[in-house]
Amino acid sequence: MIEESKKYPKRKTWVFRIVLSLLIMSVIYAIFMFFITPSGPAQHKFERVKSDYVLMILQCIFGCIVIFLPSRVERRFHIDIPDIMEIIYFIFLFCAIYLGEVRNFYFRIPYWDLILHCFSAVMLGALGFVLVNFFNETDKLNIELSPFFVALFSFCFALASGAVWEIYEFVADSLLGTNMQKFITADGTILFGHEALADTMEDIIVDALGALVTTTIGYFHLRKLQRNRNQPYKLAR
Repeated sequence: MIEESKKYPKRKTWVFRIVLSLLIMSVIYAIFMFFITPSGPAQHKFERVKSDYVLMILQCIFGCIVIFLPSRVERRFHIDIPDIMEIIYFIFLFCAIYLGEVRNFYFRIPYWDLILHCFSAVMLGALGFVLVNFFNETDKLNIELSPFFVALFSFCFALASGAVWEIYEFVADSLLGTNMQKFITADGTILFGHEALADTMEDIIVDALGALVTTTIGYFHLRKLQRNRNQPYKLAR
């Protein structure tokens, strides 16, 4: 299964280069705009202020670092991440950072944030299955994991990754005065109490639902393979 998805090395390279180039150019653009943008609150809807460009710089630099994560993981741990999954990961960074932050889709496109969280939950759930395959194929561990444990691990991995991202957003907003958790609306209104928590809780709920759908489908697929092979399941190479 994994071998079949290792078909797109050239496409993966091109997508990687395009996304990385856009992120680097966005860093340069955001730094320039930071120095020429006047201080103070936004005067009209969708107007960018200095804190918006701080967030853009932070997110784009973060993207320039984590875009190398799949290749580093493959070399360090000798894990075969399918090319198609890496392409999806690069596209996710493009949608979340370039379109979301640089092009301001988070405010301009309704539910853009929730769509991306659902996308990331599905992607991380699938990545959980790849990680379990690595453990199953490691001779030193000598373990055979049941479909239920594989699905449970993948679900918890996706949900934990989403929670770590929410912590990152909270810390960035607290230290840098950014608006990653969207507690300030597009017209400058500051939310309080239950409304201020809505974005974070919606993100976590969507993460859970996306991961649940992915891991449930994966669970029944593994059960079917296990019955057909009449032996403890191992993901095919």
